[in-house]
Amino acid sequence: MALLLSMPGGSEWILVFFLLGIFLIPRIFYLIALQSTLDTISVENRKMAPSNVWLQLIPLFGIAWHFVIINNLADSIKAEANSKNIRIDELRPAYSVGLAMCILNCLFFIPILNVLTIIASLICWILYWVKINSYKRILMAAKMYSFGQ
Repeated sequence: MALLLSMPGGSEWILVFFLLGIFLIPRIFYLIALQSTLDTISVENRKMAPSNVWLQLIPLFGIAWHFVIINNLADSIKAEANSKNIRIDELRPAYSVGLAMCILNCLFFIPILNVLTIIASLICWILYWVKINSYKRILMAAKMYSFGQ
């Protein structure tokens, strides 16, 4: 740390590492949650490979890929729930809040609008993450129950 501060532009590097930590670490945990949810779903009901969620880390491409993840994850959860006779109230689980999040993320590139949408996007992201974890717990509980019989 002292070496970074003594280098020309050292304080900028600390800021870069700080911002990476603030934005990248939660994103990694989010992607782990998505991947583990897809891992919970049986192979025949998965609409995408669990490892494909990591493609979202590719700059710019990841913004479009997030729409694909939201779509495939909703369909995968629904297919798994149908095959296991699990009642889920949503037609496409977590899709609405996920779609709202993705659209709000796209609005980030429009000046002035980005200031207004960043908080809404963050709220939708948290809500989506919580919903996906909730569905994962439901699917895991059903899987444990079926193993117990």
